[in-house]
Amino acid sequence: MASVSLKHIFKRYPGGVTAVSDLCLEIKDKEFIILVGPSGCGKSTTLRMIAGLEEITEGELYIGDRIVNDVAPKDRDIAMVFQNYALYPHMTVFENMAFGLKLRKTPKDEIKRRVEEAARILDIAHLLDRRPKALSGGQRQRVALGRAIVREPKVFLLDEPLSNLDAKLRAAMRTELTKLHKKLETTFIYVTHDQVEAMTMASRIVVMKDGLIQQVDTPQNLYDLPCNVFVAGFIGTPQMNFIESTISKEGNDLYVSFAGVKFKLPTEKAENPDLLEYVGKKVIMGVRPEAIHDEPMYLSTLADWTADAMVDVTELMGAEIYLYLSMGEETNLIARVSSRSKAKSGDTVKVAFDISHAHFFDKDTEKCICH
Repeated sequence: MASVSLKHIFKRYPGGVTAVSDLCLEIKDKEFIILVGPSGCGKSTTLRMIAGLEEITEGELYIGDRIVNDVAPKDRDIAMVFQNYALYPHMTVFENMAFGLKLRKTPKDEIKRRVEEAARILDIAHLLDRRPKALSGGQRQRVALGRAIVREPKVFLLDEPLSNLDAKLRAAMRTELTKLHKKLETTFIYVTHDQVEAMTMASRIVVMKDGLIQQVDTPQNLYDLPCNVFVAGFIGTPQMNFIESTISKEGNDLYVSFAGVKFKLPTEKAENPDLLEYVGKKVIMGVRPEAIHDEPMYLSTLADWTADAMVDVTELMGAEIYLYLSMGEETNLIARVSSRSKAKSGDTVKVAFDISHAHFFDKDTEKCICH
């Protein structure tokens, strides 16, 4: 088993395009770390540099205690699972899983033992004689995972392995991958643009944008304590509401104003020295959809933070409803409310904001001021 260490890694392509800039990351042994971000943020390039499929322009990459910048992919003791499965169509499942071991001249009885053990773990033992065309997408993905498992690598690299599966199967495979990681006790480095995958599987998440790491933390900390507007908006569904607001002070109290309303901030925020520096300035207030309520219970307990809003659209999601709201011409919001809500499109409703859970960001730098 092994840790992976990336020290000041750069990837520059001819023509001056920089895909990854000064990337520093310490991945612990047996960790399940997930790289997320929008298309083109450098996450797959980073994974391919760890695999040895992309050359590192600058910096040092360690797997365990060994620097591997110039080590060939086959000698790095890693196994990669691709988005498109990359199975050989003319080979059976057994032959596909055994192929890498045969190339390494592994004894036949050892190959048989490893393939059968991996097939048992992945519940594909009954498919060993079939060819890929006779398998479903989920079964093919398991075979691709099996081919990686039999190599018994120190590090698993997974590049959007679930993106070709339908929504139901993807949810099931997320659970399977989490179980698999616990069984194998190996380091997993996983790339996806799907933040649901990241939130449900990772021990830590690396959020990337434009080749730069924005934040590395546990899923819960990323959700509760985002370091900037990008992370706050990327993590969470529906995404956080961002409201241009003004901070003002009256006596010892701080107030936030937006869309014609003015709310007194709770004591812990009013006494925050970082937020006090923004008195008289515009800020971005971030409020999660689940912190905007229309139920009578919240309207009474959060009575000081209520306002009227117009319902533009309602989306019934089964156990909850998404309300798309507007306050004046400038402020659009999404509220995630109970399925008991009676709000209808075109209604004017009273909503309560739980300002104690609001986040404040600098309008220019977009960095977090306080949570």
